Amino acid sequence: MIYGIGIDLVEIQRIERALKRWGERFEKRIFSDREVAYCRKHVRAPVHYAGRFAAKEAFIKSLGGLRGLTMKDIEVLNDDAGKPAFSLNAAVKRALKERGVRHVALSVTHTDHYASALVVMEA
Repeated sequence: MIYGIGIDLVEIQRIERALKRWGERFEKRIFSDREVAYCRKHVRAPVHYAGRFAAKEAFIKSLGGLRGLTMKDIEVLNDDAGKPAFSLNAAVKRALKERGVRHVALSVTHTDHYASALVVMEA
């Protein structure tokens, strides 16, 4: 049974402006050290930041809000094949368990100008 679905679309230029204006302060507020390392190793880092930002927003929407959690509690990593997936801290795992969520699926895509993510939570 589906618990929730979330989708988000992010303008890459918006993330690029935030990175230029706030730099590490923006990165550290939203992204984990592993996410920052992954994004920084790419020539077009803002594309990858935008994809992760969209994934976190889509996760929050599918859950129905954060309620005491932060975006940094939701980490987006890629497996060896490049497939994105969530790595969640104990507080987020607890919130999912309390809601009966058994599985979280993630898909991320981007173009030259936009990044989008879709999250489906199954109970």
